[in-house]
Amino acid sequence: MATGSKSVNAAAVVLPLALGQFIASYAATNMNVAISTIAEDIGTTVTGIQTTITLFTLTMAALMIPGSKLTDFLGRKVCFIAGLVIYGSGALLSAFAQGVGVLIVGYSLLEGIGSALLIPPIYILVTVVFEDVDLRAKNFGIVSGAAGLGAAAGPLIGGLVTSYLGWRASFFLQVAVILLIIVLAVRITDPPRTGRPAHFDVGGAILSAAGLFFVVFGILQTSTYGWLKSREDFTVGGTVLIPAGGVSPVWIHVAIGLVILVLFFRHLRRVERAGRTPLFSLRIFRSRASNLGLVTQLLQWLVLQGSFFVTSVFLQQIRGFTAIETGLVLVPATVGVLGSSALAERMSRRHSQRRLIRFGFSATTVGLLLLLALVRADSGIWTFVPGLLLMGIGIGVMLTASVNLVQSSSPEEAQGDISGVSRSVSNLGSSLGTALVGSVLAGAAVPGNGPFAIAMVLLSCLALAGVVTALRIPRQKLH
Repeated sequence: MATGSKSVNAAAVVLPLALGQFIASYAATNMNVAISTIAEDIGTTVTGIQTTITLFTLTMAALMIPGSKLTDFLGRKVCFIAGLVIYGSGALLSAFAQGVGVLIVGYSLLEGIGSALLIPPIYILVTVVFEDVDLRAKNFGIVSGAAGLGAAAGPLIGGLVTSYLGWRASFFLQVAVILLIIVLAVRITDPPRTGRPAHFDVGGAILSAAGLFFVVFGILQTSTYGWLKSREDFTVGGTVLIPAGGVSPVWIHVAIGLVILVLFFRHLRRVERAGRTPLFSLRIFRSRASNLGLVTQLLQWLVLQGSFFVTSVFLQQIRGFTAIETGLVLVPATVGVLGSSALAERMSRRHSQRRLIRFGFSATTVGLLLLLALVRADSGIWTFVPGLLLMGIGIGVMLTASVNLVQSSSPEEAQGDISGVSRSVSNLGSSLGTALVGSVLAGAAVPGNGPFAIAMVLLSCLALAGVVTALRIPRQKLH
């Protein structure tokens, strides 16, 4: 009888958390298949929608750490529900958007802020509610699988909804799911915390958000100005600061961001030495396994979002596919993520986390190379299947493994800190993935075979870097 009760309690906790992670990941990819449709409907360009998508993940990345820290003050359940309310409001506003400005406010900002509040409590709650390592790994598998499934199924569901009901219906669908999650979340029991911090590190929150914003915003500007030489004049307030042909202003933004991030880490050290509570403790970086796990999280989400974006643009602009046709072509990736995520618990019992991460990146690299070798502007649909399927399997395998590695490498009192950093790194990867491949496609007159190949080579190299990183993860017995 006790076991049954525990099962019911576990389901009551994990179901709303998994649904919350699913809808946040879905929101990051479902827009890809409707890029052309939305751009035409609201009178903007593909680059404008790309900017909207990138700003969504950028907002999450910039605010994930402050959002995670707020759980120490407001409680995990309160932050989770507050995030859902803000997210749902943004989705509702986006559904009625008549221009790109409103879409940015609703989708990029409100849904991004909501995600930054609701995602960290998901991973903290799984860690603190389930003390048994095997049970925790199982539920991390469910939540991480929901993340991968949401990202992978986003194009298919978004394509179906857009084709039959219109792109606005996709946002109404998100509102409906959010309402369901809120009802389910009321039953979550949040374990009490002891020793709450005396103050919130406002300075640290501002520095971290500003630093991450400038770095990714700079990379996003490559679609306009290029990487090395500026394709057009860079102006501020009507004054030309860098003429066309000069050094790309991309590096100015990135440099500003890096300087701010250096100041941020110095701020953390100073606050910690003064005996106050920083935005997060630098002690979380003492674990080599956790640090390398964070790198793999950044790379896997970069590759996932980048590959989905470039494939979606290629299918719509070169092959002339509709939203639903694009979503159907991406089904093999969805199947791969879903199948491997379903086996996550069984695989974690038989293999170490580092071995699973190595396999995941290896499979993903091979999948990308197959896409590069087989897909052409006039090739058959079957040419997409092997690469997308193998890529989906690889990503599904390593998503759960890397989250479990990072979260379980830190003690309970550091879960708020590591969860925020972990989710911020993952969403930073998502932002960079869309920005990097988007800049490659935007730099070409027509995103055909050549630009598509360049983008795939770039993503393959980054996936290979993930393999190298995973090989360096030490053997470690998780907490």
